[in-house]
Amino acid sequence: MINKQSLTPAQALQKLKHFCGYQERSHYETQQKLYSLGLYKKDVEILLSQLIEENYLNEERYAIAFAGGRFRIKQWGRIKIKYELQQHKVSSYNITKALKSIDDTDYLATLQELAAKKWVSLKGEQYLNRQAKTTSFLLQRGFEHNLISAAITKIR
Repeated sequence: MINKQSLTPAQALQKLKHFCGYQERSHYETQQKLYSLGLYKKDVEILLSQLIEENYLNEERYAIAFAGGRFRIKQWGRIKIKYELQQHKVSSYNITKALKSIDDTDYLATLQELAAKKWVSLKGEQYLNRQAKTTSFLLQRGFEHNLISAAITKIR
């Protein structure tokens, strides 16, 4: 194993090419990885720009892949996805672009499906409790309040 102190920028670049080639990474995530390898700020900036030039790093591509994956796999709403992308220090332009890449029809269908499942799982509850718990569940998933209200209205 390579010692952190003896890692040259060239070795770090190879390591990062593999790191970024394995899955899409944010600039912030990659920067933190470089710092964890024991590199200095000047080297980190040079390596980041090199990775961007060679198209290993692309913030827009990352944001769209992240948003699509979190929506399809984890069934997150746009609010939660936006918050997570902000945590990864993705630009607001790329966040907007990524959120627009989520199909509205699929988004509403997923929301309706989640609302229906939750509603059915609360069968023994009183109506207002059922409504509050379903709303709370969907808000935690990151869906917009006005869309949640409309979805719950459809279920009744």
